[in-house]
Amino acid sequence: MDRFVVRTARGPESPRRAGPAPRAYRQATLESLKAVVVVEDIKRWKSMLELPGQPKENLIEALEELKKKIPSKEVLLSTKIGHTVSKMRRHSDHEVAGLAKEIYTEWRTFIKDHSNKPSIEVRSDPKTEAFRKNARKLLCEALDLEIDHPLAENIEREAFHLSSRLISAPYRRMVRALVFSLKHKPETQAEVKAGTLTVPAFVKSHKK
Repeated sequence: MDRFVVRTARGPESPRRAGPAPRAYRQATLESLKAVVVVEDIKRWKSMLELPGQPKENLIEALEELKKKIPSKEVLLSTKIGHTVSKMRRHSDHEVAGLAKEIYTEWRTFIKDHSNKPSIEVRSDPKTEAFRKNARKLLCEALDLEIDHPLAENIEREAFHLSSRLISAPYRRMVRALVFSLKHKPETQAEVKAGTLTVPAFVKSHKK
């Protein structure tokens, strides 16, 4: 007698077993590593923390970014970012002060335990710094403020950051547009100087 195999449809009581979901991997970049410090970013966050009248969200953003890094003793001394963070521990807002205390304690502990272990530092070249210094001078003049005023520095650093930290055509266009707005739009200049128009919002609105 011939044998026949009858295949029946799989019922709902016996579903197929789903295989394990593939693991998602995220590739780390050099700059995302905690010991790799871009000095320009440290200075930008420092400028943001020191500028009077900054809204709380800007302060928290700067501190959160600083918390991701551990600068070497040399960077702490050259940028004086440790001094700035230390002052923020006495901020009137408890959340800002608490975050600053966390960062200060972590940095201090690391430097104490790893004083001979340098971090990797990324710095701008002298030609770039000279070009940026001139841009800040133009911004100071447009703001009708003294040379090297922290507000002009903060604006330039934000523009440089939005231009991928490159002295490129977009950076030059942005600086020219910012200077024009501050010179020829009194309402805009007044809002930026008073802090009612924040630096990040002002600069981002001029990104081409």
